[in-house]
Amino acid sequence: MSRMFRPLALCLATMTIGTAGGVAHAQKADTWPNRPIRLIVPFPPGGGTDLVGRSVGNKLAEALGQKVVIDNRGGAGGNIGTELAVRADPDGYTVLIGSIGAMAINPTLYAGKLPFDPQRDLAPISLTSDALNILMVHPSLPVKSVKELIDLAKERPNQLSFSSSGMGATDHLAGELFNRMLGLKTTHVPYKGGGPAAVDLAGGNVQFSFNTASAQNALWKAGRLRALAVLSPKRQALLPDLPSIAETVPGYGVNNWYGFFVPAKTPRAIVERLNAEINGILKMPDIVKQHNAGGIVPLGSTPEAFAKFIAAENEKWAKVIKEAGIKLE
Repeated sequence: MSRMFRPLALCLATMTIGTAGGVAHAQKADTWPNRPIRLIVPFPPGGGTDLVGRSVGNKLAEALGQKVVIDNRGGAGGNIGTELAVRADPDGYTVLIGSIGAMAINPTLYAGKLPFDPQRDLAPISLTSDALNILMVHPSLPVKSVKELIDLAKERPNQLSFSSSGMGATDHLAGELFNRMLGLKTTHVPYKGGGPAAVDLAGGNVQFSFNTASAQNALWKAGRLRALAVLSPKRQALLPDLPSIAETVPGYGVNNWYGFFVPAKTPRAIVERLNAEINGILKMPDIVKQHNAGGIVPLGSTPEAFAKFIAAENEKWAKVIKEAGIKLE
Protein backbone atom coordinates (compact mmCIF):
# COMPACT_ATOMS: atom_id res chain seq x y z
CA MET A 1 0.00 0.00 0.00
CA SER A 2 1.35 3.43 -0.91
CA ARG A 3 1.99 5.98 1.80
CA MET A 4 -0.69 8.18 0.22
CA PHE A 5 -3.46 5.74 1.10
CA ARG A 6 -2.23 4.68 4.56
CA PRO A 7 -3.93 7.55 6.50
CA LEU A 8 -7.19 6.87 4.66
CA ALA A 9 -6.94 3.15 5.38
CA LEU A 10 -6.20 3.83 9.04
CA CYS A 11 -9.19 6.18 9.25
CA LEU A 12 -11.48 3.60 7.65
CA ALA A 13 -10.19 0.90 9.97
CA THR A 14 -10.83 3.11 12.98
CA MET A 15 -14.35 3.84 11.77
CA THR A 16 -14.96 0.13 11.23
CA ILE A 17 -13.78 -0.73 14.72
CA GLY A 18 -15.91 2.05 16.20
CA THR A 19 -18.97 0.89 14.27
CA ALA A 20 -18.40 -2.71 15.29
CA GLY A 21 -18.07 -1.61 18.90
CA GLY A 22 -21.34 0.30 18.64
CA VAL A 23 -23.10 -2.70 17.12
CA ALA A 24 -21.73 -4.99 19.84
CA HIS A 25 -22.89 -2.49 22.48
CA ALA A 26 -26.36 -2.39 20.96
CA GLN A 27 -26.49 -6.18 20.77
CA LYS A 28 -25.63 -6.39 24.47
CA ALA A 29 -28.44 -3.98 25.27
CA ASP A 30 -30.87 -5.92 23.04
CA THR A 31 -30.18 -9.23 24.81
CA TRP A 32 -29.98 -7.75 28.32
CA PRO A 33 -30.51 -9.25 30.81
CA ASN A 34 -29.52 -12.84 30.17
CA ARG A 35 -27.89 -13.55 33.55
CA PRO A 36 -28.27 -12.46 37.23
CA ILE A 37 -27.86 -8.81 38.18
CA ARG A 38 -25.90 -7.68 41.23
CA LEU A 39 -27.56 -4.92 43.28
CA ILE A 40 -24.99 -3.28 45.55
CA VAL A 41 -26.35 -1.86 48.81
CA PRO A 42 -23.48 0.19 50.31
CA PHE A 43 -24.75 -0.21 53.89
CA PRO A 44 -25.39 -3.15 56.24
CA PRO A 45 -28.76 -4.96 56.24
CA GLY A 46 -31.64 -3.42 58.15
CA GLY A 47 -31.44 0.27 57.32
CA GLY A 48 -33.49 2.41 54.97
CA THR A 49 -31.14 1.91 52.02
CA ASP A 50 -31.36 -1.84 52.47
CA LEU A 51 -35.15 -1.78 52.78
CA VAL A 52 -35.58 0.16 49.54
CA GLY A 53 -32.93 -1.88 47.72
CA ARG A 54 -34.37 -5.25 48.68
CA SER A 55 -38.01 -4.38 48.11
CA VAL A 56 -37.39 -2.86 44.68
CA GLY A 57 -34.76 -5.49 43.83
CA ASN A 58 -37.18 -8.36 44.42
CA LYS A 59 -39.77 -6.81 42.13
CA LEU A 60 -37.13 -5.98 39.54
CA ALA A 61 -36.15 -9.64 39.39
CA GLU A 62 -39.76 -10.53 38.55
CA ALA A 63 -40.01 -7.80 35.92
CA LEU A 64 -36.72 -8.69 34.19
CA GLY A 65 -36.97 -12.46 34.52
CA GLN A 66 -33.52 -12.69 36.08
CA LYS A 67 -32.33 -13.07 39.65
CA VAL A 68 -31.26 -9.85 41.40
CA VAL A 69 -28.58 -10.64 43.98
CA ILE A 70 -28.39 -8.20 46.90
CA ASP A 71 -24.77 -7.45 47.81
CA ASN A 72 -24.44 -5.50 51.09
CA ARG A 73 -21.08 -3.74 51.15
CA GLY A 74 -21.15 -1.35 54.10
CA GLY A 75 -18.36 0.91 55.29
CA ALA A 76 -16.94 4.44 55.04
CA GLY A 77 -20.35 6.09 54.86
CA GLY A 78 -21.31 4.19 51.72
CA ASN A 79 -18.03 4.86 49.88
CA ILE A 80 -16.86 1.23 49.76
CA GLY A 81 -19.95 -0.10 48.03
CA THR A 82 -20.18 2.94 45.78
CA GLU A 83 -16.62 2.46 44.55
CA LEU A 84 -17.39 -1.18 43.74
CA ALA A 85 -20.18 0.00 41.48
CA VAL A 86 -17.98 2.65 39.89
CA ARG A 87 -15.33 0.04 39.04
CA ALA A 88 -17.81 -2.50 37.64
CA ASP A 89 -18.26 -3.13 33.92
CA PRO A 90 -20.90 -0.81 32.39
CA ASP A 91 -22.91 -3.72 31.04
CA GLY A 92 -26.11 -3.44 33.09
CA TYR A 93 -25.26 -6.31 35.40
CA THR A 94 -24.23 -4.13 38.33
CA VAL A 95 -26.76 -1.72 39.84
CA LEU A 96 -26.25 0.49 42.89
CA ILE A 97 -28.74 1.97 45.29
CA GLY A 98 -27.24 5.24 46.47
CA SER A 99 -28.31 7.78 49.05
CA ILE A 100 -27.90 11.46 49.82
CA GLY A 101 -24.86 10.70 51.97
CA ALA A 102 -22.73 8.85 49.44
CA MET A 103 -23.87 10.90 46.45
CA ALA A 104 -24.28 14.48 47.71
CA ILE A 105 -22.49 14.78 51.06
CA ASN A 106 -19.41 12.54 50.88
CA PRO A 107 -17.85 14.25 47.82
CA THR A 108 -17.30 17.34 50.02
CA LEU A 109 -16.94 15.57 53.36
CA TYR A 110 -14.16 13.37 51.95
CA ALA A 111 -12.77 16.06 49.64
CA GLY A 112 -9.51 14.90 48.06
CA LYS A 113 -9.84 11.41 49.55
CA LEU A 114 -12.32 9.75 47.20
CA PRO A 115 -10.85 7.91 44.19
CA PHE A 116 -14.05 8.52 42.24
CA ASP A 117 -16.64 11.19 41.49
CA PRO A 118 -20.26 9.96 41.77
CA GLN A 119 -21.56 12.53 39.30
CA ARG A 120 -18.90 11.65 36.72
CA ASP A 121 -18.56 7.92 37.28
CA LEU A 122 -22.17 6.84 37.76
CA ALA A 123 -25.24 7.16 35.56
CA PRO A 124 -28.44 8.00 37.47
CA ILE A 125 -31.52 5.89 36.84
CA SER A 126 -34.25 7.20 39.12
CA LEU A 127 -34.77 9.17 42.32
CA THR A 128 -36.78 6.50 44.08
CA SER A 129 -37.57 7.37 47.68
CA ASP A 130 -37.46 9.94 50.48
CA ALA A 131 -37.07 8.82 54.10
CA LEU A 132 -38.92 11.21 56.39
CA ASN A 133 -36.86 13.01 59.01
CA ILE A 134 -38.67 14.63 61.91
CA LEU A 135 -37.64 17.43 64.23
CA MET A 136 -38.32 16.05 67.70
CA VAL A 137 -37.68 17.37 71.20
CA HIS A 138 -37.59 15.87 74.66
CA PRO A 139 -41.01 16.34 76.33
CA SER A 140 -39.42 18.31 79.18
CA LEU A 141 -38.39 21.07 76.77
CA PRO A 142 -40.98 23.88 77.07
CA VAL A 143 -41.68 24.12 73.32
CA LYS A 144 -44.51 22.85 71.16
CA SER A 145 -43.65 24.44 67.83
CA VAL A 146 -40.68 25.23 65.63
CA LYS A 147 -40.99 28.93 66.46
CA GLU A 148 -40.90 28.22 70.19
CA LEU A 149 -37.78 26.08 69.75
CA ILE A 150 -36.10 28.87 67.78
CA ASP A 151 -37.01 31.44 70.42
CA LEU A 152 -35.70 29.21 73.21
CA ALA A 153 -32.44 28.56 71.37
CA LYS A 154 -31.96 32.31 70.94
CA GLU A 155 -32.61 32.87 74.63
CA ARG A 156 -30.15 30.13 75.62
CA PRO A 157 -27.17 30.30 73.23
CA ASN A 158 -24.85 27.27 73.48
CA GLN A 159 -27.16 25.64 76.06
CA LEU A 160 -29.25 23.39 73.81
CA SER A 161 -27.84 20.33 72.03
CA PHE A 162 -29.08 18.12 69.21
CA SER A 163 -28.22 14.48 68.54
CA SER A 164 -27.37 12.88 65.22
CA SER A 165 -26.58 9.44 63.82
CA GLY A 166 -22.98 10.50 63.19
CA MET A 167 -20.61 13.22 62.09
CA GLY A 168 -21.52 14.35 58.59
CA ALA A 169 -24.77 12.33 58.54
CA THR A 170 -27.91 13.82 57.03
CA ASP A 171 -29.44 14.62 60.43
CA HIS A 172 -26.20 16.32 61.50
CA LEU A 173 -26.21 18.55 58.42
CA ALA A 174 -29.92 19.20 58.89
CA GLY A 175 -29.10 20.65 62.31
CA GLU A 176 -26.23 22.71 60.95
CA LEU A 177 -28.48 24.09 58.20
CA PHE A 178 -31.06 24.99 60.85
CA ASN A 179 -28.42 26.79 62.92
CA ARG A 180 -26.93 28.68 60.02
CA MET A 181 -30.20 29.82 58.48
CA LEU A 182 -31.36 31.22 61.83
CA GLY A 183 -28.07 32.31 63.39
CA LEU A 184 -28.52 29.88 66.28
CA LYS A 185 -25.81 28.48 68.54
CA THR A 186 -26.65 24.91 69.51
CA THR A 187 -24.29 21.98 70.11
CA HIS A 188 -24.07 18.89 67.94
CA VAL A 189 -23.70 15.52 69.71
CA PRO A 190 -22.92 12.63 67.30
CA TYR A 191 -23.83 8.98 67.98
CA LYS A 192 -23.11 5.70 66.24
CA GLY A 193 -26.45 5.40 64.49
CA GLY A 194 -29.95 6.83 64.54
CA GLY A 195 -31.17 4.38 67.19
CA PRO A 196 -28.69 5.42 69.91
CA ALA A 197 -29.26 9.09 69.02
CA ALA A 198 -33.02 8.69 69.53
CA VAL A 199 -32.61 6.76 72.80
CA ASP A 200 -30.35 9.45 74.28
CA LEU A 201 -32.85 12.14 73.24
CA ALA A 202 -35.60 10.20 75.01
CA GLY A 203 -33.32 9.99 78.04
CA GLY A 204 -33.01 13.77 78.15
CA ASN A 205 -29.26 13.84 77.49
CA VAL A 206 -29.84 16.10 74.47
CA GLN A 207 -32.78 18.41 73.81
CA PHE A 208 -33.74 17.87 70.15
CA SER A 209 -32.93 15.97 66.95
CA PHE A 210 -33.54 15.84 63.20
CA ASN A 211 -33.53 12.04 63.06
CA THR A 212 -35.43 9.69 60.73
CA ALA A 213 -39.02 8.75 61.45
CA SER A 214 -38.09 5.06 61.57
CA ALA A 215 -35.50 5.64 64.31
CA GLN A 216 -37.86 7.71 66.46
CA ASN A 217 -41.39 6.40 65.83
CA ALA A 218 -41.55 3.87 68.67
CA LEU A 219 -40.32 6.41 71.24
CA TRP A 220 -42.69 9.05 69.84
CA LYS A 221 -45.68 6.72 70.06
CA ALA A 222 -44.69 5.85 73.64
CA GLY A 223 -44.82 9.54 74.56
CA ARG A 224 -41.10 9.79 75.20
CA LEU A 225 -40.54 12.28 72.37
CA ARG A 226 -42.52 15.24 71.02
CA ALA A 227 -42.66 15.82 67.26
CA LEU A 228 -42.59 19.40 66.00
CA ALA A 229 -42.21 19.21 62.22
CA VAL A 230 -41.03 17.26 59.18
CA LEU A 231 -37.83 18.36 57.48
CA SER A 232 -39.08 17.97 53.91
CA PRO A 233 -39.94 21.23 52.09
CA LYS A 234 -43.68 20.45 52.27
CA ARG A 235 -46.02 18.54 54.56
CA GLN A 236 -46.14 14.81 53.93
CA ALA A 237 -49.24 12.68 53.39
CA LEU A 238 -47.87 10.13 55.87
CA LEU A 239 -47.97 12.75 58.66
CA PRO A 240 -50.45 15.37 57.46
CA ASP A 241 -50.86 16.99 60.87
CA LEU A 242 -47.17 17.78 61.22
CA PRO A 243 -46.09 21.07 59.63
CA SER A 244 -42.85 21.37 57.71
CA ILE A 245 -40.01 23.42 59.17
CA ALA A 246 -40.24 25.51 56.00
CA GLU A 247 -43.61 26.86 57.14
CA THR A 248 -41.69 28.69 59.88
CA VAL A 249 -38.28 28.94 58.19
CA PRO A 250 -38.87 29.66 54.47
CA GLY A 251 -36.33 27.94 52.26
CA TYR A 252 -35.46 25.20 54.75
CA GLY A 253 -35.75 21.67 53.40
CA VAL A 254 -34.00 18.34 53.79
CA ASN A 255 -34.76 15.32 51.61
CA ASN A 256 -33.16 12.13 52.95
CA TRP A 257 -33.30 10.44 49.55
CA TYR A 258 -32.38 7.20 47.81
CA GLY A 259 -31.92 6.43 44.14
CA PHE A 260 -30.62 3.83 41.69
CA PHE A 261 -27.48 4.08 39.57
CA VAL A 262 -25.36 2.09 37.13
CA PRO A 263 -21.73 2.62 36.11
CA ALA A 264 -21.18 5.45 33.66
CA LYS A 265 -21.23 4.43 29.98
CA THR A 266 -23.87 1.77 30.59
CA PRO A 267 -25.91 1.59 27.33
CA ARG A 268 -28.73 4.12 27.25
CA ALA A 269 -31.25 1.42 26.33
CA ILE A 270 -30.48 -0.39 29.60
CA VAL A 271 -30.76 2.79 31.63
CA GLU A 272 -34.16 3.52 30.07
CA ARG A 273 -35.39 -0.02 30.68
CA LEU A 274 -34.31 0.09 34.34
CA ASN A 275 -35.90 3.51 34.74
CA ALA A 276 -39.24 2.32 33.36
CA GLU A 277 -39.27 -0.86 35.47
CA ILE A 278 -38.23 0.85 38.71
CA ASN A 279 -40.68 3.73 38.31
CA GLY A 280 -43.44 1.20 37.71
CA ILE A 281 -42.44 -0.81 40.79
CA LEU A 282 -42.58 2.30 42.98
CA LYS A 283 -46.30 2.67 42.17
CA MET A 284 -47.21 -0.87 43.23
CA PRO A 285 -49.55 -0.86 46.28
CA ASP A 286 -47.51 -3.41 48.24
CA ILE A 287 -44.29 -1.46 47.64
CA VAL A 288 -45.95 1.80 48.70
CA LYS A 289 -47.23 0.09 51.85
CA GLN A 290 -43.84 -1.45 52.63
CA HIS A 291 -42.06 1.86 52.14
CA ASN A 292 -44.59 3.80 54.19
CA ALA A 293 -44.28 1.35 57.08
CA GLY A 294 -40.62 2.34 57.29
CA GLY A 295 -41.36 6.07 57.10
CA ILE A 296 -40.31 6.22 53.45
CA VAL A 297 -42.18 7.91 50.59
CA PRO A 298 -41.81 6.34 47.09
CA LEU A 299 -41.00 8.85 44.35
CA GLY A 300 -39.71 8.17 40.82
CA SER A 301 -38.09 10.40 38.19
CA THR A 302 -36.38 10.52 34.82
CA PRO A 303 -32.59 10.03 34.71
CA GLU A 304 -32.18 13.64 33.56
CA ALA A 305 -34.24 15.11 36.39
CA PHE A 306 -32.36 12.95 38.90
CA ALA A 307 -28.99 14.17 37.56
CA LYS A 308 -30.05 17.82 38.00
CA PHE A 309 -31.34 17.07 41.50
CA ILE A 310 -28.02 15.46 42.49
CA ALA A 311 -26.04 18.44 41.20
CA ALA A 312 -28.20 20.83 43.23
CA GLU A 313 -27.89 18.66 46.34
CA ASN A 314 -24.09 18.57 46.02
CA GLU A 315 -23.95 22.36 45.80
CA LYS A 316 -26.31 22.82 48.75
CA TRP A 317 -24.54 20.48 51.17
CA ALA A 318 -21.04 21.51 50.12
CA LYS A 319 -21.89 25.02 51.27
CA VAL A 320 -23.24 23.81 54.63
CA ILE A 321 -20.22 21.55 55.25
CA LYS A 322 -17.70 24.27 54.42
CA GLU A 323 -19.47 27.01 56.38
CA ALA A 324 -19.85 24.79 59.44
CA GLY A 325 -16.24 23.61 59.17
CA ILE A 326 -17.23 19.95 59.36
CA LYS A 327 -14.27 17.58 59.01
CA LEU A 328 -13.88 13.85 59.50
CA GLU A 329 -10.96 12.77 61.66
